[in-house]
Amino acid sequence: MTEKTNKKDEALCVSIKDDMTIYNSQSLKETLLSYCHSGTQELQLDLSAVTEIDSAGLQLLLLLKAEAQKRGFTLRLVQHSEAVIEVFELLKLGMYFGDPIVIPANWTKS
Repeated sequence: MTEKTNKKDEALCVSIKDDMTIYNSQSLKETLLSYCHSGTQELQLDLSAVTEIDSAGLQLLLLLKAEAQKRGFTLRLVQHSEAVIEVFELLKLGMYFGDPIVIPANWTKS
């Protein structure tokens, strides 16, 4: 499930309220790709509520990055959850997406 918020400075902000796993990746893919149209200048994905991400969720983020490059808009991943940070660190993907990752002071890597 996602929650669309109002545009801020030409950016469309979308909060992902579910895990990004194989169990919901298809419906999440359809929803998120619907935001990738010609009128989109910037799409911000708030990942703070993602408690689990697997390879299907990661593939979805990679697909969105490719769509952004193909269609000429900016994709920004913001407020990465601990689950997302762990996967990005494990696979060295932080630089690929290019968004700053803020690690909370109380975070303990599992």
